[in-house]
Amino acid sequence: MDFRETDEQRALRASVAALAAKYGHGYWVDKAKSGEKTTELWAEAGALGYLGVAVPEEYGGGGGGITDLAIVCEELAAGGCPLLLLVVSPAIAATVIAKSGTPEQKKNWLPGFADGSLKMSFAITEPDAGSNSHRIVTTARADGDGWRLTGGKYYISGVDESDATLVVARLEDARTGKLRPALFVVPTDAPGYTYQPIPMEITSPERQFTLFFDDVKLPADALVGGEDAGLGALFAGLNPERITVAAYGCGIGRYALSKAADYARTRKVWDSPIGGHQAVSHPLAKAHIEIELARLATQRAAWAYDQDDPSAAEAANIAKYASAEAAIAAVDAAVQTHGGNGMSTEYGVGTLYGAARVGRIAPVSREMILNFVAQHTLDLGKSY
Repeated sequence: MDFRETDEQRALRASVAALAAKYGHGYWVDKAKSGEKTTELWAEAGALGYLGVAVPEEYGGGGGGITDLAIVCEELAAGGCPLLLLVVSPAIAATVIAKSGTPEQKKNWLPGFADGSLKMSFAITEPDAGSNSHRIVTTARADGDGWRLTGGKYYISGVDESDATLVVARLEDARTGKLRPALFVVPTDAPGYTYQPIPMEITSPERQFTLFFDDVKLPADALVGGEDAGLGALFAGLNPERITVAAYGCGIGRYALSKAADYARTRKVWDSPIGGHQAVSHPLAKAHIEIELARLATQRAAWAYDQDDPSAAEAANIAKYASAEAAIAAVDAAVQTHGGNGMSTEYGVGTLYGAARVGRIAPVSREMILNFVAQHTLDLGKSY
């Protein structure tokens, strides 16, 4: 097992870091507070090939893996520009279609993922089915040569800037009459598909939405991979989601620590910089160690996924847990280092509290990760 990055991956990391520095945290905050989108950054990242690093080469992508996409997520966040839609569109939706889509679906959708001209949101959560996806009630039924979709979703990211939404629904099995998972690509302008924003106490250019599907008519090829692909197609996107969220958190932590260290080296309250005092330096050093451990866990998880290693699910959950804990601790230490300045927009650390804190909740809560490890790794039985 060798986690050393290739020359190409090191070059990718440096190039993405340079792009993030070009825009900077101020750009990200301004977009978030004005209600605008990070359109320029997304377009440039797409034109440079960063959004499509994990898309197969035959569809215009880089032909890499989740390891490469995690590098992109981490470096943009480390430059102060964490983009949540990187997790949703390239990591989840593109991976699901690349692994489970029909040849025609791959041809239709993957080139847009590769160059960034396409954004696709992902909808699984429902008001009465958060962590328990078995309670999903959004349902698709056969209708002539297509489908009818009915139901709703909750806390779905970036719908207002997406061309389509990859929706997890339930499909009636004609043989058994039971409902089983199925994924549908639903254009955001489809008649009967409406959505409304959820007011959030978080600084982020990407907004959250409640979705409504009122008997939405879909063509036959909206069903990803056919009627038997549902569960496998869904699982194909969940581990990449956890891994890229972990990378996103590691980047946020790195950014916060960089800002805090710069401040601590120059800020003088008495006769010397505050960074020389252990009450300031030790929390930052501890946070750095925790971020580096989370980065290692994330690299291992990405490696396992790209190698089709059976440990990938556990590794992805561990990485996501470690990153979320490390990120919020790093941001908190950075804010404390800045004192009152830590809560000002000018110094650029307090603005990341929400983005870091949400990692403990989504896309899977830390409690559900602990349940997974307790049940599947430690064989302690199911507790929920």
